[in-house]
Formats: sequence, structure tokens, C-alpha cells
Amino acid sequence: MPNNKCKNQGNKNKEVTMKPSNEKDTPIQDYEDDDIEEMQEADLKKLIRTLRSSQKQILELQKSLMDKIENLSRENEILRRNQNETKQLVQQETGIVTEVKNSIDQMKNTIESLTNRMGEAEERISDLEDRAQERIQSDQRKEEEIRNLKHIVGNLQDTIKKTNIRVLGVPEGMERQKGLEGLFSEILAENFPGLEKDREILVQEAHRTPNKHDQKRPSPRHIVIKLSTVKHKEKILKCAREKRQITLRGSPIRLTADFSSETLQARREWRDIAQVLREKNCQPRILYPAKLSFVNEGEIKTFHSKQKLKEFVATRPALQKMLKDVLHTETKKHGHQYERR
Repeated sequence: MPNNKCKNQGNKNKEVTMKPSNEKDTPIQDYEDDDIEEMQEADLKKLIRTLRSSQKQILELQKSLMDKIENLSRENEILRRNQNETKQLVQQETGIVTEVKNSIDQMKNTIESLTNRMGEAEERISDLEDRAQERIQSDQRKEEEIRNLKHIVGNLQDTIKKTNIRVLGVPEGMERQKGLEGLFSEILAENFPGLEKDREILVQEAHRTPNKHDQKRPSPRHIVIKLSTVKHKEKILKCAREKRQITLRGSPIRLTADFSSETLQARREWRDIAQVLREKNCQPRILYPAKLSFVNEGEIKTFHSKQKLKEFVATRPALQKMLKDVLHTETKKHGHQYERR
């Protein structure tokens, strides 16, 4: 027995203190076969429990490792799938980039083509604008030439008609007995007895205008009397202005100078202005062929055109105030006529 005690003590000295089985870092003690034989039953049980605990820890560790391996495998699979998807996305994006690049190239080609076409179109437009400008200038030159020709023709007509007198208001058919020359002599005798005896007043020609009588026309045609001299025409018209009321067999008629249509229109354009000046006692007159004359501040002023009149009026505040409305109306009227053209 003493030997056994010694052995037991020796075994106790050799025994390694074991950590609780629930600690994961418990070391596994190696035992020799001779030591195991010398162990007591309690020690063996304790050893068995330690081994079982260690085995359990190993199994748990093994299971944990397997779980980790499985997780890693799953993560690896997911990573692999992600890589495949990434590759597919990269391929798709590469394809899209290629398509976009091709589209950009096509767009560049299209833009270049459009740019070339636009350049050609701009050149054509420039040519058309140049031609249009040339045509406008040509039309303006033609219009200017037409105006000049009309002015020349009007001057020629006025020169030809310079000795003429127009008789307005004589009923159709009154000339059947005496003729137009006889009617004119009757007008002179009835209104200007002194002139009727003037043997120098000679009628060279007399006719109605227009030549053809229009039955639908409410007023009678005018009678044109061509005299031998301008002096006799002016003398008769001066007497008519002084007498004011001219008659033929008791019916009122009118005596006027004979003008071209262009000059008549120019004279008509002075009428409104002349009326205002007459109301203000400025003694306006429309001179041959189409000039306005009136008295301003004791001086006689004569104007060939409305533009010259406007320039003069701008320097005379009183006159400007007097003619403001009529000149403004004339400006608006010409503006509307220009727009209609």
C-alpha cells in the first residue's frame, strides 16, 4: 500500500491541472500507458470526461470550420456569379459603348452632310438675295423711269393744254344749234360782255371729252376750248375768278384750266390745305401747274411740293399749329397708300 500511495502521490505530482471543459483553449494532456495503469478510477473518469469534452470541442470546432467553409463556398459562388454578371454587364456596356460610338460617328457624318448642305443652301440664298436685291434695284429704277416718263408726259400734256379752257356743267345736246364754239361765245357774252367783243380771242378747236358719251354717266361731259394764246386763256379765267358765279342761259357752269390727270391729282392734293389757309385769311391760290401760294406774315410764299411746305412750316410755330391737323392727315393718307402698294 505504501508503494501505491507513493505511486499515487507521484501520479498526483505528475497530474496536470485541467481547465473546465467549457473553455475552448483547454489543452489535451498526453498520457503514457504506464501512467494510465497507475491511475485510479476517479482519475480515469476525470480523464475520460476531459477527453469527451475535448472531443466535443473538436466536433464543434470541426462543425464551425465546416460552416465557415460552406459560407466561404457560398460567398465564392456568389462572387463567381457576380464576376460572371459583371463580365456580362461589361460586355453589354462594351456593346452599348460600341453602338453609341457608331451612332456618334453616324451623327457626325450626318452633321457634316447637313453642314455641307447648309453651306450650299446659304450660298443659294445669298445668290437669291443678290438677285432679289438686283431685281428690287431694277424695279426701283424702272419705277423711277416710269415716274419720270409720266412727269414728262404730264408736262407735254400740260404744254399742249396750256391754252385750253374746260367748261363744266353744260348739258349734253345744247351745242346742236350753235356748236361748241357758238356756245362758248354765248358764255362770254352772258358773263363777260367786254371780252365777247375782243376780236383777238380766237377759238382754234372745241370738243367734248371723253369723245364717246356714256348714257350711264350722271354728269355731262366736259367741253374743252382751245384758244390761240395763253394770255387770252388767263384773261378769261381771271374774269371768271372775279365774277365767281358763271352761268349759261341762267344755269350755273364752271370755267377751269385744262390739265393732265397727273397735274389735276397734284392740284387736288393742295385743296384741304388751301381750305384751311382760306379760313385763316391767308389768301391761298393754286398756281399753274400745281403750286400752292399764300400770304404769310405779309409775304407771298410759293411751294412746289408738300415736303417743302412741311420744312417751311416747321420754322413757323403759328403756321405749324394752323396746319398741324391737315398735314398729319395727309401723312397718314400717304402711309396707307404706300401700305396698299
